[in-house]
Amino acid sequence: MTRVLVTGGGGFLGSHLVERLEREGHDVTAARSSDYDLTRMEDTERMFDDASPELVFHLAAEVGGIGANRANPGRYWYANLIMGAHVLEQARVHETQKVVIAGTVCAYPKFTPVPFAEASLWDGYPEETNAPYGVAKKTILVGAQSYRDQYGLSSIFLLPTNLYGPRDNFDLETSHVIPALIRKMVDADDDIVLWGDGSPTREFLYVDDCVEGFVLAAAHYDGRDPVNLGAGREIAIRDLAELVADVTGFTGTIVWDSTKPNGQPRRSVDGTRARELFGFEARTSLRDGIDRTVAWYRSARVAGVGRN
Repeated sequence: MTRVLVTGGGGFLGSHLVERLEREGHDVTAARSSDYDLTRMEDTERMFDDASPELVFHLAAEVGGIGANRANPGRYWYANLIMGAHVLEQARVHETQKVVIAGTVCAYPKFTPVPFAEASLWDGYPEETNAPYGVAKKTILVGAQSYRDQYGLSSIFLLPTNLYGPRDNFDLETSHVIPALIRKMVDADDDIVLWGDGSPTREFLYVDDCVEGFVLAAAHYDGRDPVNLGAGREIAIRDLAELVADVTGFTGTIVWDSTKPNGQPRRSVDGTRARELFGFEARTSLRDGIDRTVAWYRSARVAGVGRN
């Protein structure tokens, strides 16, 4: 049994990871923002004092879709940067054995060759709408490497591609594309409007597959280099919308508002490093994952939760 601290433990990815770790018999502290404000060093210190962790998964983040990123660039830069810095410093002070940090595919340059290889991470500036968030996360990678070099802190940095699944954020003001599509199509009476022209591509990783990647990396990887976690399939947003329409049974018209931004033109990651270093491969097909997510949303909708 290991004492494990999961920051963002009440969030989307965090809650699934906590369930997995508890099933495996670990002593897990699921840190939530209502209990600890990680932008405050005193709260971060108190969290480490309370949990006395041997292993930390740093998943806490302030994040959203294109609209949320455009509305909150300063907050997303500051909060994500300072939370990561505080966690690294307290892990050093408390002599934590290992820290696993969640990065973001948004950190890659806007025009990175597809599939994104980890060696390309510093080859340019991220797509403008999510650059503050992506740059903050990349800075935490630099911090983790620096703390490894100076203090010997064992920390690894994982770059999951776009996540989705049950318990995702379905708030239309802050959600990412799959939960937004699901909510719009399940709730719609007729037509729906989607941002952009549908041409950008994305890669989507089912949340349970991502959890598997984090668990495998924590157990088997201890290097300074960042590692992608992906599903190995790129899909255009227009095709994704048609897939979600098919799964949900949506029969209305999809209207594309090309006056709104598309975001990064293409986004798909090279999963070679994760496969070779710790044996990770995603196992959930996009259709199966969306089907499970739609079923969860419909159930939560009936119960009056998950709509925000």
